[in-house]
Amino acid sequence: MEKRLNCSVRTSRKLCLVSGALIDVAKHLGNLSFRVWEKMKDKVHFSPVILDPNTAQPFLHLSDDLTSVRRGDTKRKLPDNPERSTKYSEVLGSEGFSSGKHSWDVEVGDHPEWFVGLVKESVDRNGEISASPEDGFWCLFHNNGKYTNGARKTLRVKKSLQRIRVQLDYDRGEVSFYNPEDMTHIYTQRHFQWGTLPIFYYWKCW
Repeated sequence: MEKRLNCSVRTSRKLCLVSGALIDVAKHLGNLSFRVWEKMKDKVHFSPVILDPNTAQPFLHLSDDLTSVRRGDTKRKLPDNPERSTKYSEVLGSEGFSSGKHSWDVEVGDHPEWFVGLVKESVDRNGEISASPEDGFWCLFHNNGKYTNGARKTLRVKKSLQRIRVQLDYDRGEVSFYNPEDMTHIYTQRHFQWGTLPIFYYWKCW
């Protein structure tokens, strides 16, 4: 059964594109709720995340409204643009943050392996990385029922999480993770200094 994690150009030969060469689809396909929240952002800090298809790893398939992602069985033929992750099953949000407070929910369902959170905009998207704070990742990790932080320290979670709330306080340098059902705090990662983008890593599929 196919699963989705909520938060194509065909070519016969490999392309080498400069950063920003592809159409900013996310900018033009942002749904109505995103535009409404943009107008309300001075009053409400909830930030709907629109995914950036130009960063999606070729095995990942995004929904038409760019708010959910699933992993397919075949690798799509996509431009080899610098923004795209080709090594890891991840996709980034289309809008980054450089100040203020922001919050968004991610529906992870029963997926066995994922991580969600933030990554610095300048991260190496195709090199060898450990997805740690030292590499510019501030995330909550899940692997077959086990939850860990960026230092791979096991976190105590009373029940399996179906949704994650990510709360960013950029000016204080903190990103926190909660169970949105009852706002139980999971953990807080502190200390970062770079412009950041939401990140979604999704591996296995049933």
